[in-house]
Order: sequence, then C-alpha cells, then structure tokens
Amino acid sequence: MPNSQHFRALQRMLLVVVLILFSYQVQASPNTTHPEDASRPAEKAGNALESLMTWYNSTTGRWGNDSVVPWWLSGNALQATLDYMDKTGSREYMSDAKSTIAIQRAPLTWWPEGDGDFRADSTDDTGWWALANVKMYSLTGDEQYLTIAKEDEAYMYSYRDNGSCGGGILWDIPTKTYNNAISNELYLLLAISIHNSIPGDTYYLGQATREWNFFKNSGMINNASLVNDGLTETNTSCINNNGITWTYNQGVILGGLTELYKATGEYGFILTARSIADAVIASPLLTQNGTLTETCESDGTCDLNAPAYKGIFVRYLSQLNSVLPNRPYSSFLNAQVVSMYNLDRNSTNFYGLHWAGPLEDVDIGTQISAVSLLTAVL
Repeated sequence: MPNSQHFRALQRMLLVVVLILFSYQVQASPNTTHPEDASRPAEKAGNALESLMTWYNSTTGRWGNDSVVPWWLSGNALQATLDYMDKTGSREYMSDAKSTIAIQRAPLTWWPEGDGDFRADSTDDTGWWALANVKMYSLTGDEQYLTIAKEDEAYMYSYRDNGSCGGGILWDIPTKTYNNAISNELYLLLAISIHNSIPGDTYYLGQATREWNFFKNSGMINNASLVNDGLTETNTSCINNNGITWTYNQGVILGGLTELYKATGEYGFILTARSIADAVIASPLLTQNGTLTETCESDGTCDLNAPAYKGIFVRYLSQLNSVLPNRPYSSFLNAQVVSMYNLDRNSTNFYGLHWAGPLEDVDIGTQISAVSLLTAVL
C-alpha cells in the first residue's frame, strides 16, 4: 500500500508538471498550426479586446499598473475600445468607458495645475483623451463629452508657440518647449473632429485650418513624404530635427487630413494624406517585407510607449481608406492582420510587438495595437 500511494502521488506530480509545461507552451507560442486568412475580423477583434480588458482596473479606470503604464496609453486603450464598439454596434464595454472618463477627469496628482478634465502636463497626453471624448460624444450624444473636448482644445491651443517657428503647439507644458509633430497633429485632429461634430460650426474649422497651414509649411513633412518627430527651434530659426519617423506620427496626420476632407470636400487633403500613407508602405524601415514595423523593433529599444504606435497608424489609415473609392489600402491592412494573427498571437489572443513574429514582448501597448488593427478592417 505505501508503494502504491507513493506511485499515485508521483503520477499526480508528473501530471501537474506536464500540465504546467503545456500551459506555458500554449501561452508562449504563436498559433501557426492552422494559418488563417483575414476572415472573421469582428470575432478576432472582440477576442483581442477581451484579452486587453484583463488589464483593466475598474477602481482606477486605467489599464495596467498606474505606476508603470503611461497615462496616455489608457486614453488610447479607451479609444480602441470605443472604435470597436462603433464598428460593431456592441455596447459591451460602455459602462467601463463611462467609468474611465468619470474617474480620470479628476485633477492629475502629478499636474494639479491642469485642474482636471484631462488637462495634463503635456499637450499630447491631453489630446489623446480629448479625442476619446469626441468619440464618446458620437456614440452617446451626451454633451458632457463634447464639452470636455472643447475645454481640452482650448487648453492645448493656449500653449501655442509664439517663437521663431511662427505657430504650432508646444509639447512640454512646464517648460513650454518642443514644437513637435504629435502635439500638432493631435490638435489638428481634435479641432476638426469637434467641427465635424457641430453642425454649422466655423470656429473649430478655422482653428484646424490655421493649424494645418502651419504644419504643412513647418518642414516636419520631409522630402520623402514622412513626418519627422519635430522641430529644432532657436531664436532665429526653426527647422526639421530629422527625428525618428514614428508610425503614429504618420498616422494621426492621416486622420486630421481625412477629417478636413470630410469637412471641406477639398481633395488636396486626400492627395497629401495618400502621399504620406504611400511613403510609409514604400519605406524599407517602416514596412519590412510587407509588414508594418516600428523603427525600434530591430534593435530592441522600444519603450513602453512605442508598441502602441502601429495601432494608431492603422486606425487612421483605415479612416483614410474608408473615404477612397476601391479602398486601396485594404490589401495592406488585411496583410497585417494575417501576419499578426498567425505569427504574433498566442492561444489566449494576446499579441506581441512584431507583427511578422516571433511572439514576444506582450504588453498593453502591443495589445492596444492588435485591437486597433483588427478593428481597422471591420
């Protein structure tokens, strides 16, 4: 009997070890046994969002650990969630979305000077949350969200650059420095999105037009039709800093130009947007072997922010694609889905940094990007 009990105990121990190893293999390995095409995008997007929501903290209204995950990423996660609900008609996560805004609109502990409503210590952080509020307004019709977005537009505009650059939005509020691409692009997209939400508006259209005139003449769009990170400003000059061409800097401007086209019908906005989108797809740095790639992926230097950038690009590429005849970017977007789904996903629908594989570096940013890509093809 003792030997029999010992043998059964040993069997149980071995079974536990086998199950642990099997579980680890399933969660750590990409699902490539049965490669899939781009079909069932709504189901795939829903599964990816369900996995993203495992990081959601209903007490804080944020995704992930507050002390680790940058605040703006929760604004971007909210945007991705709202985009999914907009495309699918689902309202499964609407209560979470409302709760997130209600909690996070309080004054920020690290920047009480902003007095809440997403007025942060950098204009880009404010912009992400403001855009999510515009989307909330479009989904709910609740004026409080549009009011927040208007307040945030005014806050961002109050930090315009009065120096040698001759306009634009400054990025860092405490030091009032750095006229960069993302803050200007977000401001443009916010202003024109508010305009498109208000019948008969002229003020926000004027703000957006002024911002675009500055941006297109600033030099931030380089000779290759790609957007560099920002401007180098001195007392007498303001020039392109030749900074990294992050994918999100290529994406947000597509959104702004698409919304300008919707507002005005001027096809020149589309032509500019297409030149940027085509430059990304043709770039050997940003599209490697057909797969959208962040420049920091190859050398492993991506921080906690960068994994979210590709999702932002495809979000706005999809918006551009939706207003074009024959949907010229659908094949590119679908190719990203096929690659990511087959080579960069585990069995629990978590996605990594490298859409061409191998699966690694799964975090909130990579998951937001996955949700945004899968939503982009709906």
